[in-house]
Amino acid sequence: MNKPVFVQPNLDGPAVELSGVEVHVGRVPLVSDVDWRVDYGQRWVVLGRNGAGKSTILSVASTQRFPSAGTAVVLGHRMGAVDLRDVRTHIGFVGANQRLPDAEHHDAHTVVLTGYSGSVLPLWDRYDDAIRERASKLLELVGCTELRDRPVRVCSQGERARVRLARALMADPLLLLLDEPFAGLDLPGREDLLMALENLTLAQPELATVTVTHHLEEIPATATHALMVRRGRITAAGPIDEVLTDDGLSACYERDVEIHRINGRWAAHAVRRS
Repeated sequence: MNKPVFVQPNLDGPAVELSGVEVHVGRVPLVSDVDWRVDYGQRWVVLGRNGAGKSTILSVASTQRFPSAGTAVVLGHRMGAVDLRDVRTHIGFVGANQRLPDAEHHDAHTVVLTGYSGSVLPLWDRYDDAIRERASKLLELVGCTELRDRPVRVCSQGERARVRLARALMADPLLLLLDEPFAGLDLPGREDLLMALENLTLAQPELATVTVTHHLEEIPATATHALMVRRGRITAAGPIDEVLTDDGLSACYERDVEIHRINGRWAAHAVRRS
């Protein structure tokens, strides 16, 4: 019997490279002509209106959806040519509606531990002292040290968002994807999660991250690049200081907007014509 071959990430190229990617549902195109490259150490933000195709692009980058056309290379391996289960072990994912494993019964530390095994329930025999300490350190990194022994069911939405982030980091991913992680958070919850993401940049500068959001106020100050999507097509992509302009954002959202930047943070509002 042949032994299974485990796919290792290729660190020589980009973390994600999409070329001519299209995704269809039946005959309906969700995204078309997507060319996009994410290098290690880059921190991308993806912007666009509801239904623009942001989450669809992210689903390809996370290897959860195959492109209908074009090629997708993730962590050095082309989708369709390798066992994606191995590739996915090196990808961390955080979603706004992502359910935490058995959150009704476990504390935050236990939930973070399940990120190491990628399991719904804790696999206690796999967690040695070093792994348990890593879970504690990640809770500290995201500002949740005091939640260690707190049942997740009584945590706020903002606290759960940071626990999700810590859990996604538990397997030491090379690529971290966040799909609208700020959805439903109040201002303190948003700021706490932003601080956690900015601390993550300092702790793991080579980690490639992609954050999908609707609001400029949710862009971490450490973001390096921006991708703008309108009606399933990319309108702009590149270094955030070059791409995130009044004209660029107005074209993306199909409405005149003005951008402001204060202390490294972004904000925008629609232009009202008299």
